[in-house]
Amino acid sequence: MLNVLKNLSTFIMAGGRGVRLYPLTRDRAKPAVPFGGVYRIIDFTLSNCINSGIGKIHILTQYKSVSLARHLKMGWNLFHSELGEYIDVLPAQQRYDTHWYRGTADAIYQNIYTIEREAPEYVLILAGDHIYKMNYAEMLRAHIDAGADVTVGVVDLPRAEGRHFGVFELDAEDRILGFEEKPLDPKTLPGRPEFLCASMGIYIFNRNTLYEELIPDAGRESEHDFGKNILPQMLNRRRLLAYHFVDENRKETTYWRDIGTLDAYYEANMDLVAVDPQFNLYDRRWPVRTHQPQLPPVKMVFADPGEGARRGEAHDSLLSTGCVISGGRVVRSVLSPNVRINSYASVEGSILMDGVVIGRRARVRNAIIDKYVDILPNTTIGVDLEADRRRFHVTDNGIVVIPKGRIIGPEEDRPRWEDHSRPRPNPPVPE
Repeated sequence: MLNVLKNLSTFIMAGGRGVRLYPLTRDRAKPAVPFGGVYRIIDFTLSNCINSGIGKIHILTQYKSVSLARHLKMGWNLFHSELGEYIDVLPAQQRYDTHWYRGTADAIYQNIYTIEREAPEYVLILAGDHIYKMNYAEMLRAHIDAGADVTVGVVDLPRAEGRHFGVFELDAEDRILGFEEKPLDPKTLPGRPEFLCASMGIYIFNRNTLYEELIPDAGRESEHDFGKNILPQMLNRRRLLAYHFVDENRKETTYWRDIGTLDAYYEANMDLVAVDPQFNLYDRRWPVRTHQPQLPPVKMVFADPGEGARRGEAHDSLLSTGCVISGGRVVRSVLSPNVRINSYASVEGSILMDGVVIGRRARVRNAIIDKYVDILPNTTIGVDLEADRRRFHVTDNGIVVIPKGRIIGPEEDRPRWEDHSRPRPNPPVPE
């Protein structure tokens, strides 16, 4: 299989705006959004590639890609170019006209010279914004064994989920017969009427097939999207195969998350703090890699006895390096590096990103707080949602979201960079 993988070129779509994740995507592309304390969303797709034995990876960037490019440089510089391995970042360049990437298919078309130069037999196209574990080498094996022109990664979901995804119609041999985008009355799986077959945004093309479909599409009026345009035009002309997701997470329930909304993002993070989390970050057989800064261990201080005493403690939570729990309390939360919780403060059911400081006697509940936010003493977040809605974004499920680089107090909300008495993060990070 290793020889076959040498004839595979991989492209990861990482230029998405992630509009429904705003304000987390105000300053960064969706694949660069932090997740699970120390990771970025794209780390999961990249780790799948490495664990599958894939070493030729192109990452297509477009929207606010500075932090993503920096993360890739610092955390993913692990390939040996002399062995033909690399992660290559390909920003949108308006190579053929004045347009940026207009869709997933157009993004590949605008980089078709890269495919021509490498001349692989197969091209693997991935989304960089999902959380899951998958062996792409096994999908490639199925593609070759079936003699398919295109193989599409699919996940079986409850029928009610159809309105959120592209849905395929299959025959009994998993050949694709039709496709609908977010249907209200979706086609279901043969013999399993309670389940449907949803697209994972994963495609394996034979190289010549890809050429023959992308080049004509580039000259047409369309959305230039694989799901909406390329695959439907191939029906009845090509051999299209569905590959059902085989989960490497090794749990009873299949785990694949499209964290396209703030509530979905919050829930996926909260999955990780369970006693037996659905998504296993501790599997040494399938490690998830990332950039880990050089920071000291977590520190929890003050253990004063007695009711209402000052005590630094954390329960059912993920704490990253550099965190200091200084006499505060953390419950069912995810803390990124360099978070500080000061005395008598309480944090519950929340996601705190790098450099967040929670002041004395502050209360934070059911919140997502982006990087470098200071919550001043005696401030409450997530306790009075009506008051929070007047100041912050609050999701449909009541999660309060605070954007990056703010100073938040009972009566104030201003940029942190305007307060010269407070040290800037070291080094200052623009994302």
